[in-house]
Amino acid sequence: MGLNEFYSIDNRPEGFYKEKGSKFIAKAFPVSSEDEVKSCLEELRKEYYDARHHCYAYIIGLKEQYVRANDDGEPNHSAGDPILGQIRSKNLTNTLVVVIRYFGGTKLGVGGLIHAYKIAAEDALNNAKISVRYSQTGFCLEFGYDVTSEVERALAEFDIEYTDKGYTDVCLFKGLIKDEDVPRLSAKLELTKTVDLQFEATNTD
Repeated sequence: MGLNEFYSIDNRPEGFYKEKGSKFIAKAFPVSSEDEVKSCLEELRKEYYDARHHCYAYIIGLKEQYVRANDDGEPNHSAGDPILGQIRSKNLTNTLVVVIRYFGGTKLGVGGLIHAYKIAAEDALNNAKISVRYSQTGFCLEFGYDVTSEVERALAEFDIEYTDKGYTDVCLFKGLIKDEDVPRLSAKLELTKTVDLQFEATNTD
């Protein structure tokens, strides 16, 4: 896997584990910001309002810029860390896993809790659709109509995710390109007249 590639999930898989009456319901989410994490947690707390614990962990960013594990009232490191361990075991990022516990009346002990949260999280991630993502850089490209065919031929060589294409007095394209392709795109378009190419950092990495 390249330096600018990472694995993430495409769906919202679920998992389940039951031990001595306690139920552990696991939910996984693709997320790209801590605001999305907060939104997912609020959604689950409304749906499972009567559960005793909502323990979770997440990793966001190609370089793990945001990492957190939360035990939500369970003994320290007995819930959040085992969940985080499962995310790491699959080399995932931009991923949130929440395990909701309904207490069954019998205490499981720290060892039992670690096992239960691990297995529930693992079950959810085993049901995940996992794909390769790429760290991207945003760009803004402005050019005259006289070089449209030349520019479009150059752009066709790259895997580009366009966010906007405007045709007014000039052509204005905006989009995202893999980080590793930035130098090559710059070199391609440097030779084309009336082209203004600007790159901007994005929060995808």
